[in-house]
Amino acid sequence: MWSAASGMKGLQLKIDTISNNLANVNTVGYKKQRLEFKDMMYEKLSADSFQDGEGKPVVLEIGHGVLPSATARSFTNGNYEETGNELDVAINGDGFFVINDQNGKAQFSRDGSFKISVRDDVGFLTTSDGYYVQGEGGEIELGEDIKTIDIDVNGNISVTRGDSDEPEVIDKLQFVNFANPGGLESLGKNLYSKTTASGDAIELEDGEGGELWQGYLETSNVDVVEEMINLITAQRAYEVNSKTIQTADSMLELASNLKR
Repeated sequence: MWSAASGMKGLQLKIDTISNNLANVNTVGYKKQRLEFKDMMYEKLSADSFQDGEGKPVVLEIGHGVLPSATARSFTNGNYEETGNELDVAINGDGFFVINDQNGKAQFSRDGSFKISVRDDVGFLTTSDGYYVQGEGGEIELGEDIKTIDIDVNGNISVTRGDSDEPEVIDKLQFVNFANPGGLESLGKNLYSKTTASGDAIELEDGEGGELWQGYLETSNVDVVEEMINLITAQRAYEVNSKTIQTADSMLELASNLKR
């Protein structure tokens, strides 16, 4: 009974994870998650007694259910959608943009749908939440009277102003990766935070980790068909575990109604 109950609890978490993946199928830069399980402790009913070629070479043991162990995030690339917006940047490869949150702490993102925020009549490159995108010189100050913005494959940012056609190189997007991206902590708002498991951010040089594509956005890497199959499988397994509890309950009822 309790083993089946642990299975139902674990499968509920699996369905929650699949639901979150499907809910974020249109989220820019979203990376799908997968719930992982491990079996719980075993009760040993009899030990092996195989000695000198005789006896029983196996043990008799019974498990006590399943335990969710981790949510693994897949950082495979999603598809790329051409937007034509000069402030949209997609990462074709590995790596993350560096974003300073409202507390000035460095966070990391695959979402390249940037915006321009104006402070004291000066434009800065930010996220849709107003968090500052970081360049090699810190906050990326675009300046005034911006005509066009160009971002090359290595992240170099050039701006033309007013009636001039001469581009002015102002900064370079900070681009990093991690030894273990799966260890990053998800914060919401398309942001990740480094942890002890992920290690410190590693600065990427030109050509390392991939290219930056201006005018494109990376879509979610969620495969809707795969998630629907996983959802159906989890639902059926949930039903089987509930049937196990009903069967155990019926057996206990029969045992309690036995008469001499």
